[in-house]
Amino acid sequence: MKTDIILCGVGGQGILSIATIIGEAAMNENLYIKQAEVHGMSQRGGDVQSNLRISSDPIASDLIAKGSADVIISMEPMEALRYLPFLKKDGWIITSSTPFVNIPNYPDMEVIKADLDKLPNVILIDIEQKAKDAGVPRSANVILLGAAQKALGIEYKKLEEAISRVFARKGEAIVEANIKALAIGKEAQK
Repeated sequence: MKTDIILCGVGGQGILSIATIIGEAAMNENLYIKQAEVHGMSQRGGDVQSNLRISSDPIASDLIAKGSADVIISMEPMEALRYLPFLKKDGWIITSSTPFVNIPNYPDMEVIKADLDKLPNVILIDIEQKAKDAGVPRSANVILLGAAQKALGIEYKKLEEAISRVFARKGEAIVEANIKALAIGKEAQK
């Protein structure tokens, strides 16, 4: 088993929380894991990207080469396209459909959607609206993780268990909200 994942978005969207949950699930399965994080700006609104590599065999490097990522999980649709050169031809993009417009020349969403529509394996999901509708507005990132579950090759139950461990110190209500969010995302899988 080997899965190379690029997680991307902007600061404050919960990309690193997704990485923590995936990493916890992988380590609990005795898999090898390497992670590299890149923060454009540490404050909210700056580019955040993480390379996450999971394997049943030892991993030499924490960086993902161009053309070799199995999955791009993006909290922001333009960011998904930014990392497209790293995606395998048959790789998956799981992205929020809600743009985070933080630059004056942000591309038109129809152009972004047209570019995503050209790709073979894309899940485009309005995680923000789904999170609000379900009463878990702070768990939109975990909805995206739920939508990515099959592409990641990690059992759904293992992600649930990881959420319970990662958020345990924040209390049962936070754990339950995030497990609910994971289930909402699972429903969006192809």
